Amino acid sequence: MPESAIADYGLLSDCASAALVTRGGSVDWWCPGQFGSPSVFGRLLDPEAGHWTLGPVTAEPSTRTERAYIDGSLVLRTVHHTGGGSVAVTEALAAEPGARGHDLGRNSPAVLVRVVEGLTGTTRMRCEFVPRPEYGLIVPYLHCRDNKVLVGAGPLALTLRGPVPLACAQGRAYAEFDVAAGQVLGFDLAYAPAYGPPPQQLDPVPTLADTVETWRAMRGQHQYHGRYPDLVQHSGLVLQGLTYRPSGAVVAAVATSLPERLGGTDNYDYRYAWLRDFVVTMRALWVAACQEDTGRLFDWAARSAGNAGDRPVPIMYGVAGERDLSEYSLDHLRGYAGSRPVRVGNDAWRQRQQDVPGGVLLGTHLIREQLGELSRETQALLVGLAEQATHWREPDAGMWEDRGPGQHYLASKALSWGALDSAIKLAPLLGEHADPARWAAVRDEIRTAVLRDGWNERVGAYTGAIGSPELDASVLVLPSTGMVSPNDPRMRATIDAIASELTTDGLVRRWPDDPAGFVVCTFWLVECLAMTGELKRAEALFERTVARANDLGLFAEQIDPRTGAHLGNTPLALSHAGLVGAAWRLTKPGFV
Repeated sequence: MPESAIADYGLLSDCASAALVTRGGSVDWWCPGQFGSPSVFGRLLDPEAGHWTLGPVTAEPSTRTERAYIDGSLVLRTVHHTGGGSVAVTEALAAEPGARGHDLGRNSPAVLVRVVEGLTGTTRMRCEFVPRPEYGLIVPYLHCRDNKVLVGAGPLALTLRGPVPLACAQGRAYAEFDVAAGQVLGFDLAYAPAYGPPPQQLDPVPTLADTVETWRAMRGQHQYHGRYPDLVQHSGLVLQGLTYRPSGAVVAAVATSLPERLGGTDNYDYRYAWLRDFVVTMRALWVAACQEDTGRLFDWAARSAGNAGDRPVPIMYGVAGERDLSEYSLDHLRGYAGSRPVRVGNDAWRQRQQDVPGGVLLGTHLIREQLGELSRETQALLVGLAEQATHWREPDAGMWEDRGPGQHYLASKALSWGALDSAIKLAPLLGEHADPARWAAVRDEIRTAVLRDGWNERVGAYTGAIGSPELDASVLVLPSTGMVSPNDPRMRATIDAIASELTTDGLVRRWPDDPAGFVVCTFWLVECLAMTGELKRAEALFERTVARANDLGLFAEQIDPRTGAHLGNTPLALSHAGLVGAAWRLTKPGFV
């Protein structure tokens, strides 16, 4: 089977793990238990790495498919119209029975539920179940008993139940069956660790109804009162779907190694949480979701960082606060569209990124009113981050995590300024070791250096790194830190240069030879335009960008401006956080 387009995938989440499913009904990615666990279905990255397909037997020329999330939820309903009839498949990663609102994911049953409903006529359907645990390394034995398939292989157990008998052979279970109008057939696939209680079994139809109500209860706590409310609330829901509910961490994406360039090597594992993205994500949750989400994300970050002492705080963690995310390749997998290597882990955790303190301290200042009195441990963390920001003269890997020698990136310097500016404002909460007077002196040094040395007279703009002649969209964050006014003549010139020279068909590329538009950079340009008072231009760019989401309102990391194809891991938290931030900026252009 050829790869499905990245934009073809829909997201299912139980706020502990996630699955990706195609329009045709194939679950091509599922890492049960936790976002970063090994996959059971991995056809996303190799045709032989497992899938579970539930859809019409043949895709006739007359077949038409439409799909949407059930309003207010991440429960997906897909309707297939065939020559013989129409059938709906409704599916979700199940909520715990009786769960409501923020209980989703805290005790996830790890059950994938799919219900087939005949709408008109009679449709010939197929169920093809091909589990391949451990990223496709294991071809398990399948045991078919009545209408149940038992899978025991390696560290896990799976149980698939359905209303039709399935034939098992060579690690595959298969059935074809007719669905007439009015018939409702439920399937549930349950996961459990191998050496523990057996997989939980749920009744699919009431479980789907409970899961819808659980998501709606979560969305009901959203308190957004601004422009584009449906888009903002949907992106807020996606961000909650990317949240590991037991800890509050928000993963960058649910998959690994979807390429930035087809056939290329820039394929990374994004199933972790980045502190660099903290303020962007925190602001999006604060705007689009509810205070509990922002508070839990803050608590996760503080706990994960621990007592860093004089060492730089790591840029990223696993969802439970794991630090060692050492990277290795899955050489047995072909990769999406032949894009290799396929990576697990991410060696960016070893990098120095001087923007990390800014991300955390700006986010902390944003929610300062709900923090109350800070513990000594949290005070020490925030003071330590402010001290780390005083080392702003050191080179780093930058926002785009360059794996070459460090450079003096302007965005990193500006976020160091933002870290110190926020720490000064937070000083009354930070205890006896706060040093606002010294922090203010260093903060002023940073601003002087950035405005003096970051400007490239020949280019007529602030460039990505000091001394570099290359434009870089990362400098669009400068106004949002508060370091420079968006209406400063040089900043205005920089915004115009990026809009002119880094923008192709309305999509902003990170640097001149970047082939695709980076979604969040486009939303940052929207924010900058809004802050300069060019609201009509900002609105037009925002509306053009949101129209590029897939049919489920999901954004990957990048979009090819020539073809409109989504590229990189999907759905990307930073893209959706960028949408929320841009909509809020269009609502309140002066908001920082």
